[in-house]
Amino acid sequence: MSKATASPETDVVNRGELTPLYRVVLLDDDDHTYDYVIEMLQKIFVFSLDQAYRHAEEVDTCGRTVLLTCELPEAEFARDQIHAYGPDRRLPRSKASMSAVVEPAGAGEPR
Repeated sequence: MSKATASPETDVVNRGELTPLYRVVLLDDDDHTYDYVIEMLQKIFVFSLDQAYRHAEEVDTCGRTVLLTCELPEAEFARDQIHAYGPDRRLPRSKASMSAVVEPAGAGEPR
């Protein structure tokens, strides 16, 4: 009986097609400062100051920013890390962490 073989190129392509990807999306609110967002993104995602600032600016102007595209377990973990980060100590009205959602990455979009 012959064994089926796959070249490394085929294996990589097939895995990429079979593994659905998800986005971690940070949602805007009025209870967190730019400093909070930048600090949180640097600690959780190890973003540079510039990367974190660009995400803070995007969430503020657009209402949302895509932080990460990955497989579902990693996306859920990242979302949970955001939800567990806590309130912004700089604003007395801030009572909780920022909100984030996990959504399927659309077909044909950059990874």
